Amino acid sequence: MSDQPWTIERIRDALGNPALAQRFLGEINRAPAHQLLQVFARWERIAKDTQTAVERGREIAAAHARGDDPTADWNDATERVQADADRIRTRGAA
Repeated sequence: MSDQPWTIERIRDALGNPALAQRFLGEINRAPAHQLLQVFARWERIAKDTQTAVERGREIAAAHARGDDPTADWNDATERVQADADRIRTRGAA
């Protein structure tokens, strides 16, 4: 990741999707002055998360291209998720 500061332009570019970038620009342009930093911070987080996901996807694709199993070090959470679902069903959803 870049060490460059986050700017409106950098956030727009990092979002990668024209519709999402347009939504960001619309929100940042319509934000009242007292909410501007909150809007910027929210979209900065979204851009960082998007950039991280893209990088992870590229790493997975590269591992797959090398013939590696990109999921080999992933924890299988199936049993835990099923146990949580069973507990929720027996208690009932609140």
